[in-house]
Amino acid sequence: MGDVAPNKNIVSMNHKPKKLEDLINEIKAYFKDDRRVADNTICRYHTYWRKFEKYLFTHQIERVDATVCKDYLTHLLADKDLKKLTAYEKMPLLVVNDLIEFQETGAVLRIKDTPIALAGPVGKFMAEYIVDRCSQRYSQQTLYMYRLYLSNFLNYLLKNNIRSIKDINELHLLMYFKNFKPQKQATASRTIIVIRGFFNFLYKQQILDTDYSRIIPKNGYKRQAKLPSTYATDEIAKLIDSIDRASATGKRNYAIILLAAKLGLRASDIANLKFSNIDWTQSAIKLAQYKTGRALELPLLPEVGNAIIDYLRYGRPKSNSPYVFLLAVAPYKELEPTSIYTIVKQAFSNTDINTLHKKRGPHALRHSLAGRLLENKTTLPVISEVLGHENTETTRYYLRVDLQSLRHCVLDVPTVPISFYTQKGGYFYA
Repeated sequence: MGDVAPNKNIVSMNHKPKKLEDLINEIKAYFKDDRRVADNTICRYHTYWRKFEKYLFTHQIERVDATVCKDYLTHLLADKDLKKLTAYEKMPLLVVNDLIEFQETGAVLRIKDTPIALAGPVGKFMAEYIVDRCSQRYSQQTLYMYRLYLSNFLNYLLKNNIRSIKDINELHLLMYFKNFKPQKQATASRTIIVIRGFFNFLYKQQILDTDYSRIIPKNGYKRQAKLPSTYATDEIAKLIDSIDRASATGKRNYAIILLAAKLGLRASDIANLKFSNIDWTQSAIKLAQYKTGRALELPLLPEVGNAIIDYLRYGRPKSNSPYVFLLAVAPYKELEPTSIYTIVKQAFSNTDINTLHKKRGPHALRHSLAGRLLENKTTLPVISEVLGHENTETTRYYLRVDLQSLRHCVLDVPTVPISFYTQKGGYFYA
């Protein structure tokens, strides 16, 4: 492959090499606080950071700089043609280049960071609106979306020779939204939100005398969440029984899957489970949920507790780490949420359980637990407590998995008399 060049936008500042762990902590804080990057994206990055960490450990490299990163990419991609790589195969290149760029510039740029042109007098007001949204601490991704939709609207205005904000009227707005295709309801809904906010901004700033945001048509589009993937009780039992507990890795994976299937813990909470979260005297697990920050207390079922003890005694590598579950190979770090997903997915793959059109991660086990609780006529408040939901409205989402209970809600349809169809003047009158 030859040399792998880092991002061309990098401005070298000759920063001293750092330990990878320190660099990761810094870029994670940057992603969360400055870029508002989603947790699942950071978890995906963690997968590649851990692979890089393993490479450093194998080659006895303690500190990271651009040269080390470049050598790693050369080792990783070997003689592959960069132009033929899939998006998945390019991820290590993206992740490591981000490390280089952050270490040397203190930031990570993206193609989306290149501002979309909002030219002309109307574009000037749009740009001011973007600045106002930025002051409201909107994420970079949201600001990019605002620019994109406003730019599309600006192009529409220019095509219709509208070059002054004062020349826009109600007809222009109605015609613009009328042109959206039915299959683009989601885009239309987001566009309405952006443009309604823009015209409300113009009115509040006294740039326009009329508040056109009030006449922009409302969109009743609601994104429908997909039905959760669930598995029957016997399928969950088959999954659990399929795990080979003879090996150290099997003991770990068995305990992890029990935590997801029997207690409904999220992947993030399993990965972040510490010894301090387990109260052996009271047989309870107490933690602050990673996703919501809310306190959660669950009973430590004997089956789950015994599985954890078995792993700690005969499977867990010797380590002073406060985390319960560790990687099976050096360096013995705590697992990432993505690792929990991989463990559950692999366990499903080792069975003959029908997973067609279903998800195979820990969340599917969580959904399945909710389904079993519903089948047992458990009340919503109790299920909310078990799943760690803030209120029962969130838990109602899981009601859709209980098809058996829904069948009890079916009402008998009364028979329609023949006279209804033959009555004179009726719709079916022949």
